[in-house]
Amino acid sequence: MGVSIYLNGKFITDRNKAMISAYDHGFLYGDGVFEGIRVYNGRAFKLEEHIKRLYHSAISIFMKIPMPQSKMTELVIATCRRTGLKDIYVRLIVSRGHGDFGLDPRKCSKPTILIMADKIELYPPKKYQTGLKVMTSCIRRNRPDCMNSQIKSLNYLNNILAKVETFKYGADEAIMLNDEGYVSEATADNIFILKNNHKIYTPPAYLGILEGITRGTVMELAKQMDYEVIEEPFTVHDIYTANECFLTGSGAELIPVIEIDERTIGDGKPGHHFKRLLAAYKDLTRNEGTPIYE
Repeated sequence: MGVSIYLNGKFITDRNKAMISAYDHGFLYGDGVFEGIRVYNGRAFKLEEHIKRLYHSAISIFMKIPMPQSKMTELVIATCRRTGLKDIYVRLIVSRGHGDFGLDPRKCSKPTILIMADKIELYPPKKYQTGLKVMTSCIRRNRPDCMNSQIKSLNYLNNILAKVETFKYGADEAIMLNDEGYVSEATADNIFILKNNHKIYTPPAYLGILEGITRGTVMELAKQMDYEVIEEPFTVHDIYTANECFLTGSGAELIPVIEIDERTIGDGKPGHHFKRLLAAYKDLTRNEGTPIYE
């Protein structure tokens, strides 16, 4: 019990035996799509939305997933159930599959389907109490007309280069700008800022962000809690002068940011409004989702 892996029709418990072909185009070229899904208290949160987004990403890259969404949902649930755990992180990957050295996707006979269910820790636990110190990356986010950010593809090199930069400069995370200098997102998370103690801002999709499922959930929670949620462009100056800042993502959940580019945000501590939203999010994820165990 613990790790559970589904790979092309077989369930595997030893992660060292979960192997794909060296000629798989997901490995050779990053040709594929993926989703990160969380299971809380035995319930897969927003599973339907994640599966739908996976298939939408596949449509955009001209890849047909060889099973209906309902079957993929069943496989995710079955993989999770085999872990015996109640809190799980799922990485669902569909690559173009085995091919040759060329780019031609027609040479790939069928997609590779890989579902991994395990635990995750993106940031040290104490950072959720103390907050992240972030920097503005010099790596610009891919333009949507070059690689549409709504395609959750296996090619994350743009994000990885920004992540490497954070380590070089001793930061916890990096904020990426688009080609016009507006804030887009962090290396793997969406960003929110709070101003005037009731207005919450987040960048709009056209700036090159992935419209995260956690992002959407937090926006809905904020509206229910009578915050004004505004999707509009903003610059790093707006982060410098914000009352609060936090990041969201399926893996990271909600995590506070207390410093950017050596400038303290607010009072330098995780804010009251962030804590309210985090509590609401945790309450929601504990009680909603697709049951894994029946």
